[in-house]
Amino acid sequence: MKKLKRSGRLVDMTYFLLQHPHELIPLTHFSERYQSAKSSISEDLVIIKEIFESEGIGMLLTVPGASGGVKFIPSMGEDEARQLVGAVCEKLSISDRILPGGYLYMMDMLGDARFMQEVGRLFSAILSHKKIDAVITVATKGIPLAYAVGQHLDVPVSIVRRDHRVTEGSMVSINYVSGSSKRIQTMTLARRSLSPGSNVFIVDDFMKAGGTVRGMMDLLHEFQAEVAGIGVLVESGEAEERLVDDYLSVARICQLNEREKTILVEPGNVLEYMMTLKEDQS
Repeated sequence: MKKLKRSGRLVDMTYFLLQHPHELIPLTHFSERYQSAKSSISEDLVIIKEIFESEGIGMLLTVPGASGGVKFIPSMGEDEARQLVGAVCEKLSISDRILPGGYLYMMDMLGDARFMQEVGRLFSAILSHKKIDAVITVATKGIPLAYAVGQHLDVPVSIVRRDHRVTEGSMVSINYVSGSSKRIQTMTLARRSLSPGSNVFIVDDFMKAGGTVRGMMDLLHEFQAEVAGIGVLVESGEAEERLVDDYLSVARICQLNEREKTILVEPGNVLEYMMTLKEDQS
């Protein structure tokens, strides 16, 4: 790359950091990239750090030493998080989402890539203090959110399936009981998907009783992996018996009346968790 003025360096450096979250970037990388002294790069990073933190974009962590560098950690401010959760609740409250049988149409939200990116950033901000090695979800509707979380955490995504794919090699399969229908079902995951001892964040688009999430937890046990957290976009508040206790939810469906075409939605526990985390860190 040709030598850039400070304004050019700031733009390009900012873009690079946003595209490489949680990755330790040596200062020599930027110094060689822009043909500039490390002292100039350090001054540029101070400017970016101030903007990132003041605007709630994220944090820049500096690691000293010969093998050190700078690392961008995505975050989300309280006001922005509340606006996002409010937007999710507003979208879910549209009566046209109610399908026959009391099901909820959500594919327009899950298919909105930019919207899912913001929800993924919300989860990644909460997980910034944890060591996450991978994200896992069940095919198919949870995939967009899982990839959004994985991108902001800079970790791979593993897809659990309910059928065996020859192209994925040997598989680990378990039977689990669906929390809502109480039916025994099967889920599988390729053996190469996870390394033993991995810290895994579980993602699901909708949780009623939590049977699917509990199944993924049992599946991770077969891989000798640890559950680092659970995040769901929407949870049902009408579940009689929850099979999962410790989880994060963006929104909660309190009441869904198919006859009257009404949906009552409230924020999930993610905002409360953010406030608790902020108090613990202060």
